[in-house]
Amino acid sequence: MEMKERKNMDPAFQWDLSTLYKDDAAWEKDFAAVDADVDKVAAFQGKLNTAADIRACYDASTALERRFNNLLTYAMLRESEDTRDPAAQALMARGMSKYVAAGSRVSFAEPEILSLPAQQLKKIADDPVMEPYRFALEQLIDEKPHVLSAEEEQIMANFGEVFEAPKEIANSLQDADLKFAPVKDSAGEEHELTQANFILLEQSSDRRLREHAFRSFYDGFKSHNNTFAASYSGIVKSWIAQARVRHYGSSLEMGMAMEHIPVSVYDSLVDAVHRHLPDMYRYVALRKKILGLDELHYYDVYVPLTHEGTTSWTYEEAQQMVLKAVSVLGKEYTDTVKSAFAGRWIDVYPNSGKRGGAFSSGTYDSNPFILMSYTGDYESVSTIAHEMGHSMHTWYSKHHQPVQYADYTLFVAEVASTVNENLLVDSLLKETKDPAERLFLLNQYLEGFKGTVYRQTMFAEFEREAHAMAERGEALTPQALNDLYRKLIVLYFGPELAVDDEVQYEWSRIPHFYRPFYVYKYATSYSAAVALSEGILKAKRAADEKGESAGNSSAVKKYLEFLSMGGSAYPLDELKHAGVDMTTAAPIDAALDKFGRILDEAEKCVQELEK
Repeated sequence: MEMKERKNMDPAFQWDLSTLYKDDAAWEKDFAAVDADVDKVAAFQGKLNTAADIRACYDASTALERRFNNLLTYAMLRESEDTRDPAAQALMARGMSKYVAAGSRVSFAEPEILSLPAQQLKKIADDPVMEPYRFALEQLIDEKPHVLSAEEEQIMANFGEVFEAPKEIANSLQDADLKFAPVKDSAGEEHELTQANFILLEQSSDRRLREHAFRSFYDGFKSHNNTFAASYSGIVKSWIAQARVRHYGSSLEMGMAMEHIPVSVYDSLVDAVHRHLPDMYRYVALRKKILGLDELHYYDVYVPLTHEGTTSWTYEEAQQMVLKAVSVLGKEYTDTVKSAFAGRWIDVYPNSGKRGGAFSSGTYDSNPFILMSYTGDYESVSTIAHEMGHSMHTWYSKHHQPVQYADYTLFVAEVASTVNENLLVDSLLKETKDPAERLFLLNQYLEGFKGTVYRQTMFAEFEREAHAMAERGEALTPQALNDLYRKLIVLYFGPELAVDDEVQYEWSRIPHFYRPFYVYKYATSYSAAVALSEGILKAKRAADEKGESAGNSSAVKKYLEFLSMGGSAYPLDELKHAGVDMTTAAPIDAALDKFGRILDEAEKCVQELEK
């Protein structure tokens, strides 16, 4: 089916950006006001030595960041609608250029504050006038060993766009320029292949179509292997350079320090997942058995394990499925999700030029926005639940925190989304006893673990080793990156997977690699989310027995308090408040123990179907 142009689609299923800016003209008006905001912050240079002046500077800086957040978010959302649109590209380019220039002018603030004697800093931090920014100032003081002089920070700020260049090159290549040859199914019918429909084709019951899509897709990346390797090497080298300049022991240490997370958490995740690889191998073997294959290839790892996976839902049906699943979280949560559907928070369907994948974004002054490409399959329904989790986290944060603490950190960013996914699967499992239907749903659970814990940890190990290679002075050549990725595929999927040559190019399609040391947070967040969702569902069962609402349970209240904390505490402390201690491997082990139990149940379903 040919992709439609956005202008020819029903606007009722497109997001309404007017809660951010009415139109591009309104954006331009706000854009023109930025320079005055920058001047207000810049006027504090050389004056940051009292609590009153530092407080005033924080107020002005927060207002500036708030305006820039609005400007850049709108530009990014507009560009995501159609990455080919030159007007949207111009908004983004101008916004980023202005942001980098502003960053250079106001970069004096942090080093100037940190140049004060430790005793004076402590006195300022304890001053009542700093109360609204006390935690922010404490975080800044913790960074003192890694903050440079004012002159050096200005130089670093001037290189902001340069540091982002590898990411922009890779994004442009992948989203706008990279094309794939059309593919044929077993009947000889031709299908368009795009970033948006690749996984959908990989879920087809037609194995020949899956294989052709797989080979065409990765042939596209192979043809640009040198360019992707050069762009990825560029982002790795820029991070290593920044880490050295800022006196970190490694780029990994710098990445973890941004959220006050010890490197041991990263290493502990990889070690824990390695301990549980035998269950992953068991799952791969089960998939091979169910599909009745002599060899299981990479183009067989997404296809549903039962015919139930061919079910398709309308967008309206998907909304009701999600609402039923999250109803356990109480009336306020559910009513807000309803208003999100009614208020056009979501850009629903794919269109030509639309950015691939899915995300949730927004600002303190707007509602959250969700981008996706709804196709009607279970993955699309799950994507709504997932991205709505992000959006609700954002909604709760901004409704309970001042603007300076409204943004939660990346370490906890995937918790709410994964809780929603788990609630969706559990809700649907309760509605059926049919072994084929249950096997399909259990497989969604298993795929969640495979894709979010095992796969993201594999990505994390790839990043850790790639950065370490560069830090040792080894060149990140296309072959070196391909070999590293292939080795990890073999390690994580085990002996039952037949490894095709195309697999080695998959690393080049992972956009999160251009946001170094981010992907591991999917795995840690998923593990935390398993613990939290288990507690919520346990509370629901207890409430059902008593005829009460689970929304009033301690588990739900603590979870909603966690969503409401924003960035007002360190992420590990926020999770501890919710009842999960990620400084130990216990949540990872517990989550993967659950993976083993779900796998046991899936194997029982297979036995029932074989009778």
